[in-house]
Amino acid sequence: MKNFPIAKKEIIHFIGIGGIGMSGLAQIMKNMGFNVQGSDQSKNKNFLQCKKLGIKLVLGHKKQNIKNATIIVRSSAIKKNNPEIIAAKEKKLPIYDRAVMLSNVVSFKKNIVVTGSHGKTTTTSLISKILSDAKVDPTIINGGIINSLKNNAKLGNSEWTVLEADESDGSFLKFPCHYSVVTNIDYEHLDYYKSFKKLKSSFLRFLKKTPPIGKSIICIDDSHIKEISKKIDYKNIVTYGFGKSANYQISNYRSNKLYSLFDLKINFIGSKKYLIKNLKLKLIGKHNVYNATAAIAIALSMGIKLKIIKKSLGNFTGVQRRLTYIFNYNKTDFYDDYAHHPTEIKGVIQGLKESYPNKKLIVVFQPHRYSRVKLLYNDFASAFKNVGIVLLLPIYAAGEKIDRKHNHNKFAVQIGKNSKVQTVLVKDVSLLPKFFRQNLFGDNIVVGMGAGDVSNTIRNLKLLL
Repeated sequence: MKNFPIAKKEIIHFIGIGGIGMSGLAQIMKNMGFNVQGSDQSKNKNFLQCKKLGIKLVLGHKKQNIKNATIIVRSSAIKKNNPEIIAAKEKKLPIYDRAVMLSNVVSFKKNIVVTGSHGKTTTTSLISKILSDAKVDPTIINGGIINSLKNNAKLGNSEWTVLEADESDGSFLKFPCHYSVVTNIDYEHLDYYKSFKKLKSSFLRFLKKTPPIGKSIICIDDSHIKEISKKIDYKNIVTYGFGKSANYQISNYRSNKLYSLFDLKINFIGSKKYLIKNLKLKLIGKHNVYNATAAIAIALSMGIKLKIIKKSLGNFTGVQRRLTYIFNYNKTDFYDDYAHHPTEIKGVIQGLKESYPNKKLIVVFQPHRYSRVKLLYNDFASAFKNVGIVLLLPIYAAGEKIDRKHNHNKFAVQIGKNSKVQTVLVKDVSLLPKFFRQNLFGDNIVVGMGAGDVSNTIRNLKLLL
């Protein structure tokens, strides 16, 4: 009998597998039965989570890492001169960006795609929680670690996928969607888009991708979303916000240090109006009430019972690095948050001040990227109003070249002037324990903010104080 050649089983190699998005996709594909391996420069929680799942991993980027690979998936952070990319091109291997591979993986699913400048990770997590509690069992691909899952990704058994889509490099346009959510549009990632007009145009293209049989859930309180929504002919737009024109109108908002409470008026033309009272969300801050309302709109559109939705919101345990409680020292609570944009910073401050009205707020802020600070300089300087002290750390470059023209001392002075707050320039994080030992008296709240390694700095304080 003649032996016919058979195609070899694909070996999919992830370059930069430690990234939050890359690790999530790698784990999903591993659980789907694909032969997955990967490499990264250093170990982190995402890297170790992949290893725990049985994914073959190597530290460092070397040519020999891909000797058996048949398909390459690369992170957007991987440069053209990466030795594994160069070797893959020499071997003429197919090379896919993460977003392209992910779009192929979810192409046969019904997708709920969440995007926006701020709040998309928490919104994705809330939708995932509600659907999971409703026994929908969705596949989940998120941009942050969901505390209840202890992971950012999960392979479900249903036809539904909930995924966070990143707008920073335009990749959110690659995903097919049944339902879409846009939380807000802000001056962010203009290094890629070059102009705010192009950024808004991309969000418009994203919304137009939602089919007429689906729904686009948008925050109508955001002026930029409101502007582009007028250019959509479909009648599948569902709005939420505090404004009276919203289909899901938030009202009677209040909060304490444990949770937020709010009412929701549901108003669609030609339909009976409904009022849902005393929705309880186990998160603080008005920005999180927005996120929860988007999740509610998705869930009700899918026919999920209100009883399940209420229970899910009340039991939601949050996302890592989104106002995560770390420890208490000398009657002071320490929190960690990913806020690295002026809008996010103001939202976190507002939420903490509402929940802890009688406590002094101390912010440990690590700016993220020289380009972002330069673009939003005055917005950053004005973002810390109502704060007791700002401890300003050096800029986390995130791969950018050091900008010798940036004057960090001047930036600290400008924050103090614009926000009317005492600002302390901390040139080395090793000085923080001494500062806190000498200055923490009475009722305080400390929150570390930034997208760099400030999270590790705050967590390590627990061992040093």
